[in-house]
Amino acid sequence: MAGNPGSDAALGTQKSMFSGRPRTKKFPLTDQEAFYMNCRAAYLTIFKSSLENIISKDQLYLALQHAGRSPSQKTINKYWTPQTAKLNFDDFCIILSKEKPTSKAELLKSFKQLDVNDDGSILHSDLHKYLTKRGEKMTTEEVNAVINLADVNANGKFDYMKFCELYMTTNEQCLRTTLERLEADSKLRRQQFGSHMEGSPERGPSPAPKPSPRIIRKNDQETLSKGDASPSLLSTTRKFKTSVSFTITMSANSNRDSKLTEPNLKDWQYVQSKGCFFLEEDGEVVSHQYKMHIAQRSVLYLTIKPLNLSQVEGKRPPWLSVDTALYILKESEEQAEPQLMCFTELRNREVFEWTGELGPGIYWLIPSTTGCRLKKEVKPVTEEAQLVYRDETGKLFLTSEFRSTLSEIFEVIDLDGNGLISLEEYNFFELRTSGEKCDEDSWAVCRENFDTKKNELTRQGFMDLHLMEANDREGDPLDLWVTLHSMGYNKALELTEACPFVINIYAERCKPRIKAIHMEACSGQLEKAICKSVLDRSDAKVMDGYENIIVHTCNYDTWITSIIENKSDDKVIIHINNELSKNCVNNRGLNVFAVEVAPRSTMVCQHVMPLNERQEWIYYCVFSLIS
Repeated sequence: MAGNPGSDAALGTQKSMFSGRPRTKKFPLTDQEAFYMNCRAAYLTIFKSSLENIISKDQLYLALQHAGRSPSQKTINKYWTPQTAKLNFDDFCIILSKEKPTSKAELLKSFKQLDVNDDGSILHSDLHKYLTKRGEKMTTEEVNAVINLADVNANGKFDYMKFCELYMTTNEQCLRTTLERLEADSKLRRQQFGSHMEGSPERGPSPAPKPSPRIIRKNDQETLSKGDASPSLLSTTRKFKTSVSFTITMSANSNRDSKLTEPNLKDWQYVQSKGCFFLEEDGEVVSHQYKMHIAQRSVLYLTIKPLNLSQVEGKRPPWLSVDTALYILKESEEQAEPQLMCFTELRNREVFEWTGELGPGIYWLIPSTTGCRLKKEVKPVTEEAQLVYRDETGKLFLTSEFRSTLSEIFEVIDLDGNGLISLEEYNFFELRTSGEKCDEDSWAVCRENFDTKKNELTRQGFMDLHLMEANDREGDPLDLWVTLHSMGYNKALELTEACPFVINIYAERCKPRIKAIHMEACSGQLEKAICKSVLDRSDAKVMDGYENIIVHTCNYDTWITSIIENKSDDKVIIHINNELSKNCVNNRGLNVFAVEVAPRSTMVCQHVMPLNERQEWIYYCVFSLIS
C-alpha cells in the first residue's frame, strides 16, 4: 500500500472531533497525529491489536463507522473486491484518508435538488423514486426504513433538514465514543504510537505487548506514521533507542547500461505473454501472475518491459518510465512454497532481463514494480472526454477517441497476442472491471451476437460489445467510465494508473509454455521473494545493542531496496528518515515515516529510485528504533 492518509480535508474534520479531548500543553497534537489517533481508536474498537487484519466486509463497515464514516455498499465494494482476502491497519488508514466524512453542506445540497417547494422537505413518493432509481440504488425495504424514521418524517414528507442534523450528530457521537474508549482503556492507550501520557515530560517509547500466538505474515506488518512529520517535532518528542544509517551515491545514468550480454537467439524457441500492473484506489498494485513449464534443462533468456501502445505521436506515454521486474520461483514437492530462483535485475533502457540455465519443472513468474513511478494521479483533469454521440437520426455511435482507447484495452487483454480475445482472456478483463466471470453459456451468447473468429472475440466484436452497453444505458456513459477507470484511464482517456507489460521467453533446447493463472496484489510470495533476494546480497547493519534487529539495504544499480529483519519475539517500531537523500523518490511517497515489524518476520521497508536519471542521486537514510 502507498498513500498519504493525512490529507488536509480528512485531517480538518478529524482534528475538530479530537479538539475537545484533554491534551497536554507541552505537546499539542498535530493534524497528522489527530488523524492517526482516530484511525487507531476506530481500529482498536473492533480488534484487540492493530496487528490483526480485517477479514470481512462487515468488519470493514464497522471500523469505518467507528471512524465517523457512513460507507455505502459501493464504497465497501470499492475496497473489498472479489480478490480481497484481508486488509491491515495500514490499508485502513489509507481508506480513511480517501473517504472523507460527508459534510452537512454536501448533504443539504444533495437533498435540495429534490425539494421542489423549497420548504426543507421531500415527498415520500419523490424520495422513493430517487433512491430506487438513481445512483447506488436502494431496495424498497431500505427506503421504507428511512421513511419510517419517526423523528424526520411526518404527513407523507421527509424532513431532510432534521435528517442532516441527526446524521451529523450520530457520526460525531460515534467517533467521540470511540476516542473515549481508547483513552479510558490504559492497555489500548499503551499501544498508541507517540501517545500523550499524562504527567509525562516527553513521549517515550510505549511497551510493546506480545501479540497472541499465530502465524505472522506480511500483512501483519503495518505502516504507522503516514503523513509528513516536522524534524523539530520528531527530535523533541521521540526518544530513539538506537540508529543506523546508509549512504549510497549513484552516478547519472548509472542504470542505463545492462551488464548482460544478450545470447545469440537464432533457432531458440520463443513464447510471449502480455499483462498489466493496475493501481488500486488504496495505492496497492495488482498484476497478472503466470506459470511456466519447461520440459527439459535449458538455457533461458527472459525479459519484461512496458508495452508500448499506440499513443499520440511525439508524446512519450507515462507508463514507459515505470520500472518492471520478473521474479522466477520454482515449485517443488519437497518445499511447501515455491523457491526463488532468479529475477530480471539487469536493465537495458526500459527492458529488464535475465539469462541462465533452469531445470525441467513448473515455475511461477511474478511481475513486480517498485511503485516509485506507478503512483496515483494528482493532476486534476479539467475536461471529460466524450465517449458516445448520436447522429442526426438519433443513432448512437462510439467516438473515435473512445474507439482508440478500446483498441488499446484490447491490446492489453489479448495476453497471447494473437489478435483475438479468448474466454479466459476476457474473464481477466471482466474480473478487473466488474468482479465477475463470464460463463460458457454467456460466452456462447456473445459469440452469436458479436464478431468472433475461432470462438474468440475480434477487435470489432469488442467494440460492438461496448456500443451495445452504451445503447442499453440509452447513451449514459456511467458504466463505460467504470470500465475505463478500472483499466487505469482518467477522464481525458489517458492511461495514468496502469502499466501494461510484455514478457518474452527464449529457450535454447525446448519450447517453454506460459499461462496467466490469476491477477493478484503484488505481495505475499512476491514480498518473500524480494526479501530473499535482498538477504542474499545486501549490506546488513545490526542495531547497536539490539542484535535481533537488522536493516538490509541492497543496491541493484537501477533501484535500492531496504528491508527490516526482526528476529526478536516482540514487535518493533522503526522510524525512517530520508530527508537528506538527494534526487530520490521512494515507493511510499514520504521522506519521513515509521513501520511496525511483527515478531520474527522480515518486511520490505522501501524501494528508492532516482527522480531524474540524468543527474546524480544520493540515497541517505537513517533507521531508528523507537520501541
